[in-house]
Amino acid sequence: MQAPSVGGVMLPRGNGQSVRLSRGASLTDFAEKIGANPASLVGVMMNLGEMVTATQSVSDETLRLLADEMNFVLEIVSPEEEDRELLESFDIEFGEDEGGEEFLVARPPVVTVMGHVDHGKTRLLDTIRKTNVVAGEAGGITQHIGAYQVATQVNEEERRITFIDTPGHEAFTAMRARGAKSTDIAILVVAANDGVMPQTIEALNHAKAAGVPIVVAVNKIDVEGADPTKVRGQLTEFGLVAEEYGGDTMFVDISAKQGLNIDSLLEAVVLTADASLDLRANPEQDAQGIAIESHLDRGRGAVATVLVQRGTLRVGDTMVVGDAYGRVRAMLDDKGENVEEAGPSTPVLVLGLTNVPGAGDNFLVVDEDRTARQIAEKRAARERNANFARRGVRFSLENLDEALKAGLVQELNLIIKGDASGSVEALESSLLQLDVGEEVDIRILHRGVGAVTESDIDLATGSDAIVIGFNVRAAGRAAQMAEREGVDVRYYSVIYQAIEEIEAALKGMLKPEYEEVELGTAEIREVFKSSKLGNIAGVLVRSGEVKRNTKARLVRDGKVIAESLTISGLRRFKDDVTEIREGFEGGINLGNFNDIKVDDVIATYEMREKPRS
Repeated sequence: MQAPSVGGVMLPRGNGQSVRLSRGASLTDFAEKIGANPASLVGVMMNLGEMVTATQSVSDETLRLLADEMNFVLEIVSPEEEDRELLESFDIEFGEDEGGEEFLVARPPVVTVMGHVDHGKTRLLDTIRKTNVVAGEAGGITQHIGAYQVATQVNEEERRITFIDTPGHEAFTAMRARGAKSTDIAILVVAANDGVMPQTIEALNHAKAAGVPIVVAVNKIDVEGADPTKVRGQLTEFGLVAEEYGGDTMFVDISAKQGLNIDSLLEAVVLTADASLDLRANPEQDAQGIAIESHLDRGRGAVATVLVQRGTLRVGDTMVVGDAYGRVRAMLDDKGENVEEAGPSTPVLVLGLTNVPGAGDNFLVVDEDRTARQIAEKRAARERNANFARRGVRFSLENLDEALKAGLVQELNLIIKGDASGSVEALESSLLQLDVGEEVDIRILHRGVGAVTESDIDLATGSDAIVIGFNVRAAGRAAQMAEREGVDVRYYSVIYQAIEEIEAALKGMLKPEYEEVELGTAEIREVFKSSKLGNIAGVLVRSGEVKRNTKARLVRDGKVIAESLTISGLRRFKDDVTEIREGFEGGINLGNFNDIKVDDVIATYEMREKPRS
């Protein structure tokens, strides 16, 4: 079966056939999939009111519009799936250990330290690094590469732990927003004298969202006013119950400043990893992993700290990191010493890349330089096309309805920031009590006191959330970051206004219900015949008002004679009018319907969306 022609060219018709395209595809890409001329698809888009060139990257919505018009079912390939297919075309499997169980060996857990500002995250990392760095003394540490490995004794056995030395949860969540999983366990640092603070809760929510086990380090037990028991009680409210209270979370009381109980903390990390995770990898395959951080060094060029997750990375290997590639010229460990190879869970600084990759970009080793270049170029082109085509990728309160219908969201994710904990808790409580049926749900990802930060935008980016600021504004570069990432940030100063808008958005996500509303009735007193317009009813409006272009039905002797009529003409004396009110006379024309008689009743109505209670 053929579709109508455009410019004399017959177009293929899909008949429900599926077409798979990547984000930012062009009409030329679409034409190649269905065997059509790209110029003819440009003509189709013009007929649909869209001016698009054949090679322009277009949005997913535009591609769907074109597919619907030609009766094709469009399937947009996700970035992760697209990257997997790209690698499969080179016979590369990413994210999988090669071989069977016999090839897998235990690897060290990878740990991120998180917590409130000034609670001792950096001091803890420095203390661990200076006293426990594998095969090195404190004085030998000269290189900060963003990650390091330490050793500890557990049950008289030496065990290693890799720390990602990026204090705070910003980098942690930035990686998760890119779909990269770098961390096995999170250490949540809480000061024993301050207790749980806003950023403590923020860090906890980030860790929970990533689904990683948590070990709590209760720091500053040596200072005046320290109360570790209070910390345990506070965190119980957020779902972290200490083992001594019957829970499954390990709490360790430490002093990073005095170096107290650091070994016990490292032991808790190892025991948590053993109990909760199966940390094994194949060290014999080609290396794969993730970039932790990167920068442009004036003397060395593009350098990146990478964490090997499986396989072994060696000097001379050809690697691809995101859209960067190159041959490994040299590798440095966290002591600044050259190393020849790095196994699973080992962080190293890599030299030899063509450009600077992004934090969270995956890396892999390939056999040939040409393969690496092709993969990097295709990744760069894909990202460029997706950026060109981006039109409101994130969700806002206005487009939640469309997002739900498209199957893009199942719930409304919110991040709440306010000027005081009381107002934040009141707003959260009110929002969670909203009842709009079982079809939609509301989820508070994070709530906190203070300005909207870049960390909040990071979390919203990774979770498709909407940020609510109550009596606070965006701090620093958070506003520009939200605009760049397409995150919807709403500011309110009246709590009821926030509740009403969120409730309206949630109700908009429900399927609309319509009800018939009667507008007015008119009794036919006389029938006039017109050669041009047909029969015209001379009426007296008995109730309400009769409006032009509204729906009507004709009732005769109590029975409905005709449904779905339209008031196409309305006159008062010789003047065309838009409405006639109760008690006034006028003339009504029902379009092509002419079966009207004296004493008939014209009842007008409209279908209105039923408000949700």
